[in-house]
Amino acid sequence: MLTPAEADGLIGQHLQCLPIESLPLAQCAGAVLRENIYAERDQPPFDRVAMDGIALCSRVFGSGSRSFRVQATQAAGDAPLTLGAPTDCIEVMTGAVLPSGCDAVVAVEELSVAGGQASLAAHVRVEPWQNVHRRGSDTRQGTLLLSAGQRLRAPEIAIAASAGMARIRVASQPMLVVISTGNELVEPGEPVLAHQVRRSNAYAIVAALRRRGFTNVSNDHILDDQRMTHDRLKQHLEERDVLILSGGVSQGKFDLVPQALKGLGVEEVFYQVAQRPGMPMWFGIGPAGQAVFGLPGNPVATLVCLIRYVAPAMLAAMGARRTPAEPIALAKPVTFHRNVTYFLPVKAQFDGLGRAVALPRPPNGPGDFLALTQADGFVELPPRVEGFPEGFVASLYRW
Repeated sequence: MLTPAEADGLIGQHLQCLPIESLPLAQCAGAVLRENIYAERDQPPFDRVAMDGIALCSRVFGSGSRSFRVQATQAAGDAPLTLGAPTDCIEVMTGAVLPSGCDAVVAVEELSVAGGQASLAAHVRVEPWQNVHRRGSDTRQGTLLLSAGQRLRAPEIAIAASAGMARIRVASQPMLVVISTGNELVEPGEPVLAHQVRRSNAYAIVAALRRRGFTNVSNDHILDDQRMTHDRLKQHLEERDVLILSGGVSQGKFDLVPQALKGLGVEEVFYQVAQRPGMPMWFGIGPAGQAVFGLPGNPVATLVCLIRYVAPAMLAAMGARRTPAEPIALAKPVTFHRNVTYFLPVKAQFDGLGRAVALPRPPNGPGDFLALTQADGFVELPPRVEGFPEGFVASLYRW
């Protein structure tokens, strides 16, 4: 049986890279950048005023002057003025170009203005370039600002805008469909009988995917019927890049998915991973390169497998840099008597010394979705029949 690392590797080997598209900057939040972005010009592009106040020549202050004639006002966005005389000053606003002939700014709180004269408070000192954001002190023209593979969050979008990028090249969003199977499943809001259960896994999967920036996600429910299973899977393979199935992938009498996929030309890459929960995980590749993930039907196993394997694989297919899992120490000892990888839900918190630790929050079985609300994610504990002591460092995956 495969280890999680081996399953990860096989998924990565078989996934196709998603195409690249050029989008307006306003549509790129959350996307994966597929080009390098360089500084259009120096940043700041000029000596920029950092405080409201007056701009003056520091040498004149050094010679003993503490009162200056206000020559004019320099607002942000205006072309730069030029200081007319050394004993003059120019009123300036934050973000404005530093007027020519000036090399310092005195904050408005440290001076008084009356009769066209600005007088400095007795305690004020003036040094060259005080309260001035020097040109090029952040970056120089041509500097690499963003590199391909970065996720575009708010700071990256601002950087791209500052570089003059009206459109940028990003990875196309994958077309995903979440499919749950089973006659026992009933939609929220519909009448439910005593022997039925609510269809919840699909909603958890869609929410987890959208939270990670995947926007093109639909979902479907297929009954335990051989013809329906075949026809609906055929339709999804024709329309979607990725199929994520919840349930129906084991070897029971009504687990119809693997046989239907085989008949549709989907090649099985692996079935079963040495892990708890989520051992009966299935992965295959369609005839046109579609990725098909068959996740176990138990709610906890479904979400764990999605976050451990599916979401990272989709980001990798978009060209995103792989972010290492977060290391965290166990806050309590953990006993697990199976020689397989153990995915343990935990609550991330701080101990008395301010260190991040993981407090175990094991569910009451693989169907206990409610327990997951008390956890921030899960840690991956390697096969180890003797258990894990307090302080053992594991990889944390957040919901």
